[in-house]
Amino acid sequence: MLTRIAFTAATGLVALSVPVTSYADDDPKGGGIECGLYDCEVEVDVPGQTGGQAGGSGSTDGGSGSSDSGDSTDETVCVYKLADPQPPAGSLDWEGHEPGDGAVYEQTCGWGGVDGDTIVRMVWLADPPPQETVDPAVLAQRAVDSMTLLGPDIASPRAAGKYTVGVPMWMWVNQSATTYGPNTASASAGGITVTATAKVSKIVWKMGDGASVTCNGPGTPYQASEGMAQSPTCGHVYSKTSAGAKSGRFPVTATSTWTIDWQGGGQAGQLTEIRQTNVQVAIGELQVVR
Repeated sequence: MLTRIAFTAATGLVALSVPVTSYADDDPKGGGIECGLYDCEVEVDVPGQTGGQAGGSGSTDGGSGSSDSGDSTDETVCVYKLADPQPPAGSLDWEGHEPGDGAVYEQTCGWGGVDGDTIVRMVWLADPPPQETVDPAVLAQRAVDSMTLLGPDIASPRAAGKYTVGVPMWMWVNQSATTYGPNTASASAGGITVTATAKVSKIVWKMGDGASVTCNGPGTPYQASEGMAQSPTCGHVYSKTSAGAKSGRFPVTATSTWTIDWQGGGQAGQLTEIRQTNVQVAIGELQVVR
């Protein structure tokens, strides 16, 4: 069987400084050498081999296969890229065919996926190879997973703060890419790139006293000049103390809804992620001294 091995300048195995094409006379074992600007190819006849790759039992001819061991990590995955430009007539890459009769492709085969051990070679195919179909929505989720989206970074109420029954509480959060957004990331596969942008669209506050407050923004930081005014964007007024709650504090939970818009691969869509943060707050009574 003829086995072709490609040595590329990028790997440091062969480096050529000028374009050159050379052919070695066919030896008695049917070998041949072709060198181009970027690669050299050697064909040797491996005795006793009737198919598959040298030194292995898995087939890589024109697609994918697996080794005889049955181990899923040995699965061979091949992807193809049309050679551009196509090799000249007479090149070994045509495997005896003429330009126009099929086409020559760069084949990359890997074990356990193309990110594992790989072999790159030029192959002739009569018909275009089937290409991996990538769902843009899957890439969108992959982009979201890389963002490390977190729950709200609560600025108020604070665990160490002092709050009073009947006094308006202002709630707000600090804003960053991972706790509020916007946060943008991309993911690529199969020639498709999807870009996703995430931002918190609302925060639902469960106040621990049975009340729930929905805020469609980060809230407004309190200023001393506001006195006893209620927050214009996100606030709550406790009507009882936290004395009867566990540990004497109300458990406050802020749950953010991340809305993610994505597009790519000729499609667009929207995803949702939920994150939350907890804080314990003490609510006391105003003591009147007579």
